Amino acid sequence: MFTGIVEHVGRVVGVERRPDLLRLEIDLGPISAGIRLGDSIAVLGCCLTVTRIDGTVHAFEAIPETLSRTRLGRLEAGDPVNLERAMAAGARFDGHLVQGHVDGLGEVLRVDREGNDVLLHVRVLDPALAPALVDKGSVAIDGVSLTVVRARGDHFHVALIPHTLDHTTLAFLRPGDAVHLEVDVFAKYLQRYLDRVLPGLVAAALAARSGSDPT
Repeated sequence: MFTGIVEHVGRVVGVERRPDLLRLEIDLGPISAGIRLGDSIAVLGCCLTVTRIDGTVHAFEAIPETLSRTRLGRLEAGDPVNLERAMAAGARFDGHLVQGHVDGLGEVLRVDREGNDVLLHVRVLDPALAPALVDKGSVAIDGVSLTVVRARGDHFHVALIPHTLDHTTLAFLRPGDAVHLEVDVFAKYLQRYLDRVLPGLVAAALAARSGSDPT
């Protein structure tokens, strides 16, 4: 579990592509202290497992399922990535509950800049995710915990403060760029529950209204 508060912007130092596997080598810099094999790190919001350690450089592997839902396969050596270690029990909780399970991709539509105010407009590529994005709700973009300013149809926008721009990769985004999206975990469970229960409730209500047996 993560909080969406980026601890460090690391750099990809190596990429190995195989037909069934992607291996990334990332320099974790100052947050590498104390990390062990098997630990979980959110890389651009995607939870990955440490498979090898060489100083501050750590290796991670991604299988086809992960690659099909993320843009990790597009990374190249030198690319910056948002990094966050798994949340420690008893630690301060400053963002929102982030699982590190990317729900889908978004596309940057535009970036509006007016002084220190920056609005990031994103289109949701998977229509099934749109209902989980609501005004003032939470969303993780490339692993960064943000508040939705406004959500309409298949697009939404968030406000970025200078601190976020200075300490994450979001400052590098341009129109057309792909981003990882993870919607609020509570919204996902609520939507799944309603998808399963609501049809039965509607059928029962209609049956009661007509006086017929819903079965």
